[in-house]
Amino acid sequence: MAKVLIPSEFRLSRRQFLRRAAAAAAAPLVVPGSVLGLRGAVAPSNRVVFGAIGVGDRAREILPSFMTLPDIQCVAVSDCRADRRSSGKELVDQHYGNRDCQAYEDFRDLLARKDVDAVCIAIGNRWHGLASMYAARAGKDVYCEAPATLTITEGRALVETCRSFGTVYQAGTQRRSTASYRFAADMVRQGRIGKLQTVEMQVWEGPTIALEKAAPVPAGWNYDLWLGQTPWYPFVPGRVNGWRYFWDTAEGVMTDMGCHYTDQMQWALDADHTGPVEFEAKGALPDAARCCSDTPLSGIARCKYASGVTGMLYQRGAFKDRYIRYIGEDGWIQVDDETDAVTAEPKSILGLQARRGAGPDNPAEHVRDLLRSIRSRAPTICNPETAHRAVTICEAWTISLRLARPLKWDPLKEKFDLEEANRMLYREPRAPWRT
Repeated sequence: MAKVLIPSEFRLSRRQFLRRAAAAAAAPLVVPGSVLGLRGAVAPSNRVVFGAIGVGDRAREILPSFMTLPDIQCVAVSDCRADRRSSGKELVDQHYGNRDCQAYEDFRDLLARKDVDAVCIAIGNRWHGLASMYAARAGKDVYCEAPATLTITEGRALVETCRSFGTVYQAGTQRRSTASYRFAADMVRQGRIGKLQTVEMQVWEGPTIALEKAAPVPAGWNYDLWLGQTPWYPFVPGRVNGWRYFWDTAEGVMTDMGCHYTDQMQWALDADHTGPVEFEAKGALPDAARCCSDTPLSGIARCKYASGVTGMLYQRGAFKDRYIRYIGEDGWIQVDDETDAVTAEPKSILGLQARRGAGPDNPAEHVRDLLRSIRSRAPTICNPETAHRAVTICEAWTISLRLARPLKWDPLKEKFDLEEANRMLYREPRAPWRT
């Protein structure tokens, strides 16, 4: 082996080497404060590592609120569409200033990562329940956008799965973490409007989606994975892009938005582990000769609790006209969803309102509640049972509407008084997707 020659200016005598080594050992070790959790930073070992399942429009709205919290590190995204995988990875990488985010076509590959602690699920309603259960079985905690599930039976399965695996779960019903809605519910519980009689809710009219021919599946789409548990049908652009307005993939505006208000009603009534005992809904459906969508364009739904309180949901008007109003014997209080404005009668109630917080489209406080529960292992403010009970009301309404008859419901047994309705509690998933 050739001898390595070291230039004289770089050579150290034994005495010089020992002296420098001793000085280095005595010098303090300089470590960035972010590694130690100093100056408000969170040490990497204390961060909750997240992955995002679904990176479409809704995910792009809420992911920044996750990533801006120092307790969270987002490391991976998944989507069955290549264009969304790419844009989702770019969103995460731009936030952190690196190229470390990994992108997956199949969310099960993301769930297989041992370093991921929790997931944010923001894909179509058909996937909410199943993806949450897959995540729970993989040992991940879950944040999932509402509605929590596609059917009532799937909702009960979600509750039992999270209980079995000790999963911390937060549903995306952010209004529980919004100051205006919290204030209104508090006023109801404190009896400021007298004994509660009626909860009135309004969502907007649904659209019609015209009949359209099937088209080739776009390049970069795993269409089979997109369909998930729903029945197979050809790729029809209007049907795919308007998935909210089909029974197979969602249940229209009445459920998609309605569950946010029924969640508030349940909360104000301290009824998170039960529900109404009567349901009735009617609605105007699209013309099947001209439209491929099949969920209500407009409608009215009623439910009644054993206490006598009535819930009324109206599907009418424009998107900006949505609200929830609590009506009592001595007054009322209302929150307008578009403006976050609170109105009440008597007006003196408004003098009790605390300083306003974030609006319903800013889920940061909702995510903080999730983080607190991940660390404490205590239930979140919108845990699986709570989320299941809220969407059960909307799903019961759609069953009543489709059968064109009122129904009685046992909230303990979770059964209707009509066998035909009970058969609609569950939909057989397309193989291989099972709860």
